[in-house]
Amino acid sequence: MKKLAFVLLTSLATSSFAHNLQLNTPLPYVSVQTDGELIINNGSINYKNWESPAVAGKVRVLQHMAGRSSVKEKNDGLMEMIKAQRFDSSKYQTTTIINAEDAIFGTGPFVKSSAEKGKKNNPHSQVILDQTGQVKKDWGLQPKESLIVVLDKSGKVKFAHEGKLSEQQMNQVIELVKNLVQ
Repeated sequence: MKKLAFVLLTSLATSSFAHNLQLNTPLPYVSVQTDGELIINNGSINYKNWESPAVAGKVRVLQHMAGRSSVKEKNDGLMEMIKAQRFDSSKYQTTTIINAEDAIFGTGPFVKSSAEKGKKNNPHSQVILDQTGQVKKDWGLQPKESLIVVLDKSGKVKFAHEGKLSEQQMNQVIELVKNLVQ
């Protein structure tokens, strides 16, 4: 029964594809070199290049968002639901990619400091700061928007949706992650 529910959830996993992500395939290759992944080292934040194949190895909810608080708020409900699940960090990780190029003019330093604060508050999460909007360009994403992707441990897309998720979609994401981490 669980397997049937999983197949059903996976087949219903995406509602609109304005982007170029495809179900059951890896993410399109992208490299973020300015600034990149935030790494905590002795309490300080350092940056390193990040490439999309690095998502393989754990089940993930990947959130890509424009560097705007109004966009971040769209899927805060899902992020709270994920935190409440307390998924095993050896099998699951949240990845957040912030498109700093798509921030309101003059707010770049705030976006960067907010990303750093978020990483310090959630050190087990993966945070990538994309200063040039490379991910948005390479994945064909909408400006001023949010994207939620569920990836299996091999890095294949199992769900993708741009924009605010409905309550039903948020529950669908949680159930999909639960099935994938088993």
